[in-house]
Amino acid sequence: MADTVAGQVSSIASPINLLLISLLLFTVYLRFRSSPPPTLPKAPQPIVFRTFTPPTLKPYNGENGMPVYLAVRGQVFDVTPGRNFYGPGGPYENFAGKDATRGLACGSFDEDMLTKDLEGPLDDLRGLGPAEMSALKDWEDRFTEKYLVVGKLVAVGSEEAPKDEKR
Repeated sequence: MADTVAGQVSSIASPINLLLISLLLFTVYLRFRSSPPPTLPKAPQPIVFRTFTPPTLKPYNGENGMPVYLAVRGQVFDVTPGRNFYGPGGPYENFAGKDATRGLACGSFDEDMLTKDLEGPLDDLRGLGPAEMSALKDWEDRFTEKYLVVGKLVAVGSEEAPKDEKR
């Protein structure tokens, strides 16, 4: 009878059983070990709604690590998520940091469509027909759905312009 008990003990302690028990214990250890606390991603910088004039909007063209902003009908949009389109090297880069209203309405990327005199009045959209105004409305709706409005664009010297820019 002693031989059968010793035979059973030796069969339980066989190398394969010891390996399986070790594997089971290691799996239990991995399952219940403490893990490092999860880290939250860094929050983006808060964006404060502000009033821009054409000269103060100009630096927001995506260069030197700046965000990419553009204005449509007096609303300034943060188009930084679309940096590939609106930032340096993108097809719409002419609009970055500027009032893109007329260019978008006319479907033109030419520099001629942008206001040259940054100190002058904003574009009043004279000369645009119903088709251009409809196209502009479509662009405005697209920007409103896709991007965050970060401010409004006013002319230099306007009552709403920042105090340091009034004439």
